[in-house]
Amino acid sequence: MLERDIDIFRTVMTSGSATKAARLLGLSQPAVSLALRRLEKHAGLDLFQRAGGKLRPNQEAHALLAEVQRHYVGMDLIEHRIRTLSQFGAGRVRIASFPGLGIGFMPRVLADLGPQRERSLVSLQVMGSQDVRDCVLRGEAEFGLVADDVSVSGLEHALFAHYFGVVALPAGHPLAAQDVVTPRQLARYPFVSLNPGDTVSVRLDAICRAHGVQLRTAIESTYTISLCELVRSGIGIAIVNPVTACDYLGTGLVFRPFSERLDFTALTVWPPDQPASPFVRALPAAMRKRLEADMARLAAQMPARGVTLHQFQKIAPPLPHPAA
Repeated sequence: MLERDIDIFRTVMTSGSATKAARLLGLSQPAVSLALRRLEKHAGLDLFQRAGGKLRPNQEAHALLAEVQRHYVGMDLIEHRIRTLSQFGAGRVRIASFPGLGIGFMPRVLADLGPQRERSLVSLQVMGSQDVRDCVLRGEAEFGLVADDVSVSGLEHALFAHYFGVVALPAGHPLAAQDVVTPRQLARYPFVSLNPGDTVSVRLDAICRAHGVQLRTAIESTYTISLCELVRSGIGIAIVNPVTACDYLGTGLVFRPFSERLDFTALTVWPPDQPASPFVRALPAAMRKRLEADMARLAAQMPARGVTLHQFQKIAPPLPHPAA
């Protein structure tokens, strides 16, 4: 009975009145009023002020509603999971990725895997690397992609790729006439950069110190997609990862190789002691193929020939198969 009374209470609170709640629940208004009084008696609290035939929730009612809503969110997730299982069986694949690969690259990979993807319900969640790690550790994702500035302790992991920073410029910028851009050339113009604590930003600072130059930083930001947007807005130039650069081909930006190797590094992570589904096992090879194609497309837009934009681990470790 208490569970039913709580359900009636929630409907009254969310609908705004006992009359609306009665209509929504298919009950009489006296039945709704009785349920609310039973709940108040059980809780030992006055949840409502009653005046002129109207209910006015007290502070205690709002506090109780917050707890009830948290419970119902959990129940909604369970119901969603049941519906998913009834439609796809255990074929739901949950992937978590940091933005550098999750925003443009992974959608292209999933498009490449069309026939296999259509047999599964794929959930692609884009979040920071630390959140990806936590998500995989909690068993909320079967496969994750993180940058190399996050601990992978407690997870199975492998290097996916190193890919090398390229200079992002507005079309018509003086440096667009260069085949390759050097640190000294970068230092002549306003620069937009990743946050100082970012491992790529630390590497770039070391390169600039070695060349005896200091960049004229105008704005710092968290993700390379933001840097591309800042360059498009005319605020400065940037060094961005070439995967994100592919998302901006044909948008008014041009890209040139950086004379120094500035590594962006991505790792794949997955839960320990958990067999991977056939779809998840197909992901690393599809990702390698897509990265090769994307880097070839980006290199073709540059005046310099033979530009190397990425490097794979020579042999990628296989993900575990389900037990026979």
